[in-house]
Amino acid sequence: MQVEILASGKVGCFFTHCGWNSTIEALSLGIPMVAFPQWTDQPPNAKLVEDVWRAGVRVTVERCLREVMEGESGREMKRSVEKWRELAVLAVSEGGSSDQSLDEFVARVKSVSS
Repeated sequence: MQVEILASGKVGCFFTHCGWNSTIEALSLGIPMVAFPQWTDQPPNAKLVEDVWRAGVRVTVERCLREVMEGESGREMKRSVEKWRELAVLAVSEGGSSDQSLDEFVARVKSVSS
């Protein structure tokens, strides 16, 4: 199934653990990769993808932390997450959407139980 999806022409990049088969499939189909290796042969495969074949990039903790903590993209993430935090607080507050949904659920359970 993975090969069919990669070959569909609708995949812009492949987020992969960099197992050898997955790496070769993506390379042979011309799909750039975001490499997220986990164990055994995967880290050296990811190094090949980025440093040797220049066919993708490795996910690195440092790069991810810098993106989240620094620069304009980090500030935008902070603004966005603050908006979602405020919406979550409203939802679970008394009278919020989650509070109302829970009350409605309890009322329905009670009506079925009677």
